Amino acid sequence: MLDLTPQELTAIGLSLKVASWATLVALPLAVLVALVLSRCRFLGRSLLGALVLLPLVLPPVVTGYALLLLFGRQGAVGAWLADNLGLVFAFRWTGAALAAGVMGFPLMVRAIQLSAEAMDRGLEEAAGTLGANRIFAFLTVTLPLIAPGIIAGAILCFARAMGEFGATITFVSNIPGETQTLPTLIYTLTQVPGGEAAALRLTLISAAISITALLLSEWIARAVSRRVKAS
Repeated sequence: MLDLTPQELTAIGLSLKVASWATLVALPLAVLVALVLSRCRFLGRSLLGALVLLPLVLPPVVTGYALLLLFGRQGAVGAWLADNLGLVFAFRWTGAALAAGVMGFPLMVRAIQLSAEAMDRGLEEAAGTLGANRIFAFLTVTLPLIAPGIIAGAILCFARAMGEFGATITFVSNIPGETQTLPTLIYTLTQVPGGEAAALRLTLISAAISITALLLSEWIARAVSRRVKAS
């Protein structure tokens, strides 16, 4: 059952790489957007919240096609990045990470936003009265208090990125060794005669990784929450 082929090992490794980069790159922006949505009142706030959640309700294929139009070699953003920075997304693993990050971003933002809305703002004000500036108060008060939401959101984004299929295959195709992640390989195996056993094996592995990530998220969030309350 665990006698994996080189192709399967490559797909698993690429999925872990894509999901890790997607989560790490999206995390700072997710924290910023979540804090803006939870604390700021401005014209267009509802629109920003809707745009953040849009990948959750759009068909993934539509999201992937939009990414192709924007970040493809002929897209407005993709052409500039390729010509000026040498950064190419279309049909590269970097594009798979971008697609996975976009699909997991709403889950991350929502978890952090809920955590930020639940925290006691009076603690920040108390830090300010004691002479702490905004940056110091954020690092020593706000960040530790919303840490459970950040951790939970990051792991949820990672798990979502591991399972991303529709946007990925539309944006970067299904190229073995380059963009063929675990979900796209499973899809490929289901189309090949005799590939059902390998597809089932990879499905179980994918499910095990996702369940582990979710359990780890709960455990870390609770541990951090207990530590913050104790301090």
